[in-house]
Amino acid sequence: MTAYTTLISPTELQALAASGAPLMVFDCSFELAQPTAGRQQYLEAHIPGAVHASLNDHLSAKHGAPGADGTVLTAQEADVPASGGRHPLPSRERFAMWLCSVGFANNMQAVVYDRQGSSQCGRLWWMLKWAGHDAVAVLDGGLQAWQAAGGAVASGEEPGHFQSNFELGTPLRRLVTAGEVLAALGSPGQTVIDARAPARYRGEVEPLDPVAGHIPGALNRPFTENMGADGRFKPAAVLRAEFNALLAGRSAATVVHQCGSGVTALPNLLAMEVAGLGPTALFAGSWSEWCSDPSRPVERG
Repeated sequence: MTAYTTLISPTELQALAASGAPLMVFDCSFELAQPTAGRQQYLEAHIPGAVHASLNDHLSAKHGAPGADGTVLTAQEADVPASGGRHPLPSRERFAMWLCSVGFANNMQAVVYDRQGSSQCGRLWWMLKWAGHDAVAVLDGGLQAWQAAGGAVASGEEPGHFQSNFELGTPLRRLVTAGEVLAALGSPGQTVIDARAPARYRGEVEPLDPVAGHIPGALNRPFTENMGADGRFKPAAVLRAEFNALLAGRSAATVVHQCGSGVTALPNLLAMEVAGLGPTALFAGSWSEWCSDPSRPVERG
């Protein structure tokens, strides 16, 4: 079986599902302003058999916050996060426990999608790579493209899966800490790319974090620039030209991606791989972690 590792088209997914190959599809729909909306969207319509993966409940460290089932984790149960920021990464071990609980196994192809312009599903795509699992792809164009291609949808809950024994592998993508970013500021060995909207990058507005601005020296590429009008990623050659223009001679290997909380940076990271310029690194704590320490420098404009 050919593994899909970056993007998969609706027709390719339809063929893969029909082939009977080991496959699990994840619906990562999530709305930042309404954290419960993604779950409701999933219940209203999803690709048949898809597992819902919530940014808050499944793809972020809980810090002892209420779980999806209303339980509260004790201090011992709450995982030590792998990053800071508003949506801290869970430990790889905690993430693997969740994968086991939904029945995901090492021999499966994973396909992830959302209905938010592929702004949310990149988190699970990256986390599976970080867990050592290469066979994961983003459904290009999301649920909208699936439906436009005649793909069926289901509503309501899906039957539960048997527990699996997913085993972590060597991380396939690099996670960078705030300390590492700080230590390399201004050096030719690091090029930070900020995926937030230009007004937030410049520090003119800041709707979510206590400090406005950006990491000194960071380049700005809003994550939405990776998509065409049809909601799909631009062709590889176009993405390559755009990133090369942004980097202006800097090596792609030096790139560290960030955004507000490590989620919308991932369309940029994925786009660089589609363009043949990756893999690159992720500062998952992003601006929300960076600006939480007043000793770290801030740039505006």
